[in-house]
Amino acid sequence: MAHRELEAPAEIQNSIREIWYREKDFGASPSAFEVLPDGHAEIIFYFGSGCSLMVDDRPEPLPSPFIVGLLGKPVCFYAKGRLQIVGVKCLPWAVYDLLKLPSVKGGIQIFTHPIALLQADLQQLLQVEKIDEALALVRDWFVDTCQAVAPAPVLIKAGLAMQEANGSLPVNLVAAAAHATVRTLERKFKASSGHTLKDVSGLIRFEQVRNRLWDNPDTPISGLAHELGYADQSHLNREFKRYSSTTAAAFAKQTKARKKELCDDFVAIVLSS
Repeated sequence: MAHRELEAPAEIQNSIREIWYREKDFGASPSAFEVLPDGHAEIIFYFGSGCSLMVDDRPEPLPSPFIVGLLGKPVCFYAKGRLQIVGVKCLPWAVYDLLKLPSVKGGIQIFTHPIALLQADLQQLLQVEKIDEALALVRDWFVDTCQAVAPAPVLIKAGLAMQEANGSLPVNLVAAAAHATVRTLERKFKASSGHTLKDVSGLIRFEQVRNRLWDNPDTPISGLAHELGYADQSHLNREFKRYSSTTAAAFAKQTKARKKELCDDFVAIVLSS
């Protein structure tokens, strides 16, 4: 298991959080892995025998790169052999403007863009295990190409307020922090991300719960509910089940079993990418 992360430089941090690398050998037979929703969008390059998305119980091969937008439910992928992934973790209100693409409401998105020209160079670097150089290549491409493409200041302020509050801030207070009316901010947010403020806030908060339970499955859920601004434990469980199809308690139990039995953090790495 290899796992690397490269923090985005200051010039592009209003759009990109980090560039990361992970790998896993799935063996000769296709195996499934699940990705849960979170509060970021990802640009995904992959290398290996292939990666497919399950559509109507049928695997559909994906091109590289593709976008994992904000998800409303878990998504199942299939892969076999050695799978290497280079991902770009983006703020959801910035990713489409960054690539000069029209915003889409979540899901897995196939797109055409000059960034795809990095695929061949990245593959050459990964073939000789130059992982750090591969991450730096992606970083430098964004610095050189996209540092002038920054989100509108009102989106930056709103996004920062939501993240600092872990997604628990009411919409009117997010708007106040951004010095905008709710109506104006909602319109700008929908245009830039394809989602409402409430959508994104909910996913930011869900991501916090999910990551905390993965890191420590024994964390008291009632305490998490209080800390993250849910009305009570039942409210947290309803929201958690909305995005993951299971309750927080069930997720914690499954996570504990996975860690004990598999001794493999690939699932967690994918889920928290």
